[in-house]
Amino acid sequence: MKISVGSTTVEDLSRWQDTLVARAKARGDRLAPWHVTRMFPRRADELLDGGSLYWTIGGYFAVRQKITGLSQVTAEDGTKKCRIDLARKLIPVEPIPRRAFQGWRYLTPEDAPADVKGGKG
Repeated sequence: MKISVGSTTVEDLSRWQDTLVARAKARGDRLAPWHVTRMFPRRADELLDGGSLYWTIGGYFAVRQKITGLSQVTAEDGTKKCRIDLARKLIPVEPIPRRAFQGWRYLTPEDAPADVKGGKG
């Protein structure tokens, strides 16, 4: 789970990721979204075996994205960080409330919000 800081809607998150991809395309880099976080996950193998990043927006689960890769990167200040490579598709999920949190939070399949099937919005 990660909080989508600065997003008030799923469309905000989508636009932010589109901007990342456009900048990457201009540089000739990978054409998929990513997110950089401070800590590398302890359970990386599990995440890479079909795991998703669940985005919370406005205190609720909103969407998820399949995790396609994890890599250690170095920030401009020299600190080590984790780059989470993500699939392009944002998958809407049931809007279950979540409190603010820091760091990695792992969901069991039973605790993960269900994907929203059909409908608009």
